[in-house]
Amino acid sequence: MSQFDFMPFIHDLATESGRAIAPFFRSGGVAQNKAAAGNFDPVTEGDRAGEAIMRRMINEKFSDHGIIGEEYGSERSDADYVWVLDPIDGTRSFVAGIPTWGTLIGLLYKGKPVLGMMHQSFTGERFFGDGKNAFYLGPDGERQLGTRQCDALSEATLFTSDPGMFKGRERDAYLNVESRVRLKRFSADCYAYCMLAAGHVDLVIETELKPHDIVALIPIVQGAGGVISSWGGEAATAGGAIIAASSSTIHAEALKLLS
Repeated sequence: MSQFDFMPFIHDLATESGRAIAPFFRSGGVAQNKAAAGNFDPVTEGDRAGEAIMRRMINEKFSDHGIIGEEYGSERSDADYVWVLDPIDGTRSFVAGIPTWGTLIGLLYKGKPVLGMMHQSFTGERFFGDGKNAFYLGPDGERQLGTRQCDALSEATLFTSDPGMFKGRERDAYLNVESRVRLKRFSADCYAYCMLAAGHVDLVIETELKPHDIVALIPIVQGAGGVISSWGGEAATAGGAIIAASSSTIHAEALKLLS
């Protein structure tokens, strides 16, 4: 089965997980903290409901496929095809009632990201790609995505989820890039990568990411013509410190400052 055959199923996963999550957004529900004392890493019933239904659908349709999910762990992660799920990327925004969160659905084939979807069910937007092309589907219809050409950091718009995530040498390196850009904004999580793919943002720089935070976004960014890697220039699939850029020029300039 080719990777393109999975796209209708990814849309089905997005639809059903969106229906499961919707009742919990702006509902006044209480988030649980799954972090150690002194930190806050929220999880909601929406997270659990969204991932549970996607896992059930995958297991029913593709029982030999693996799954890696934020809330319920891994199963058959050594399979050729592995689904990587984050039911609510940006749970802090979700808890605060801000719609800059999304459901991430990625597909690995032999360890390589081949399909990705970011579904923002509240706004009715979907961003999806296969590494060669990327598309938007939403209230304005469907269109192909493409990054914009930005030739210098001094002209760039930079997003990060939270500058406080950077510590020690990473903080110094990040601030070195931040000080050179035209505009910096915060707290968009997965939405920032999709805005980069759509031609509105030039750089996204983050750290401490897990595979479920990034795998689905790689085919979208690359499919739109962007570049995404670790700070060391390696594949972004494993997470960690990540940089996404709208062009190879901006990627190279920022990567030199980071590494």
